[in-house]
Amino acid sequence: MSENEQKTGTCTVVPQPGRLKKTVVMVGMMGAGKTAVGRALAARLDAPFLDSDHEIEAAANMSIPEIFERDGEPFFRAKETQVITRLLEDERGVLSTGGGAFLSAENREIINEKGVAVWLRADLEVLWNRVKHKDTRPLLRTPDPRATLSGLYEARVPFYSQADVIVDSDGLVSIDGMVDRVVEALRARPDVLEFN
Repeated sequence: MSENEQKTGTCTVVPQPGRLKKTVVMVGMMGAGKTAVGRALAARLDAPFLDSDHEIEAAANMSIPEIFERDGEPFFRAKETQVITRLLEDERGVLSTGGGAFLSAENREIINEKGVAVWLRADLEVLWNRVKHKDTRPLLRTPDPRATLSGLYEARVPFYSQADVIVDSDGLVSIDGMVDRVVEALRARPDVLEFN
């Protein structure tokens, strides 16, 4: 039994996470579970849940595919940096980012300064199984979306590997199980999360 656990009768009670000191920023590929796990993590921590893609859509009054089509990816990426910077300045919570957000050196710098990056690391097969039936991913609107996803994966993993915390998203556990994994990984970061 670890010193963080207390024995009560025949049950082992693990202390619950307490106060969030920095924003937890979920990074990783499309389909890794950033939004679902981020929302559940925020609920567990009783903290606000923020989604940079949702904030961009609300500000533009358009969907992300519409923004890509009308204004192009460079415009979208500039707006994404503005939104992430604002969200990290305004309040502490759990922030889900788009798959390409962590590729920007500027975004990585502000995330490292104001929050903690948590990479939900999923392999290509898990990702493909989660995104292949959705048409909401503008970068996958290509003649061979699986090959496109594979190319994005290979290009992005070196950036994601720079995240402060890495948690495997193997498709074998529930969303609550993934939250357990993230909370456990954050135990090593008292600068981010206190435990009761």
